Amino acid sequence: MIKKIAVLTSGGDAPGMNACVRAVVRSGLVRGFEMYGIRNGYRGLLEDNIVKMNRHSVSEIINRGGTVLGTARLPEFKNIEVQKKGVEILKKHGIDALVGIGGDGTYMGLAALSRLGINTIGIPGTIDNDIASSDFTIGFDTALNTIVECVDRLRDTSSSHQRCSIVEVMGNRCGDLAAYAGLACGAEMVITSETKFSKESVIDFLKKQREKGKNHAIIIISEKVCDVYELAHEIMYKCGFETRAEILGHMQRGGTPSAFDRVLASRLGHYSIELLQQGVSSSCIGIIDNKLTCNSIADALKMPRSSSEEFVKISNELE
Repeated sequence: MIKKIAVLTSGGDAPGMNACVRAVVRSGLVRGFEMYGIRNGYRGLLEDNIVKMNRHSVSEIINRGGTVLGTARLPEFKNIEVQKKGVEILKKHGIDALVGIGGDGTYMGLAALSRLGINTIGIPGTIDNDIASSDFTIGFDTALNTIVECVDRLRDTSSSHQRCSIVEVMGNRCGDLAAYAGLACGAEMVITSETKFSKESVIDFLKKQREKGKNHAIIIISEKVCDVYELAHEIMYKCGFETRAEILGHMQRGGTPSAFDRVLASRLGHYSIELLQQGVSSSCIGIIDNKLTCNSIADALKMPRSSSEEFVKISNELE
């Protein structure tokens, strides 16, 4: 029977993680569980950086970006001996269950701990929206809105200076941020790792835009598809557009979480405690068609991720 539950955030931080931690802690306390927070993800677990939490511990954090628990990446957690050390520390505190908020790497760590006797639930928290078992992940909506705001501002100056702006956004393994942002901003072109890309096709497209009288353009591209500075240089040289490359970088991670992310995080955090109380373990939760769902972590990690090509196609056709 579960008596003590811990929560950690792992991997890249995402707006809404704090709202989720708040929901996990308060839902657990309402049901009579002792609640603990693990600072700095799996690294904090190995360092025994564990604190007991009460309602006050999570006050005034629902609207804060980042994660008050802190996060860190720990590749060494793939090692079975490292995992066993983590279990020993959890058992030393009498902790029976662990809720992890993060992405695929977080899920893999939870699955490993589950095999060693710890009850685990995974919650999708990543701005990339690259968890196949959920339509949306915590932080995606906020990051998307940050990108849209930045691109809207860039469009003003691009139009004023008759300029082509190439905007690189996060999501090298998942093009959702680029695809959704392109559609929301009316970008002239969206390029992701899922779409066919060649410098020649981009240059040809922009030349045709110039012939039609277009004097400015916005191109949104996922990170690691190409060197955007080199692409900007070639466009300027071959198309006659004054061209600038803008890499939004980690500003996409930060900021106050949107209402959507706060609600999603709260629903998922609350649901994780309900499932643990029902005896569910080694599972991850999400939202599909606005309904909360639960899958085994093993099954979720095998799920094919839905492609964002539909959004790219619509965006490019509405150019």
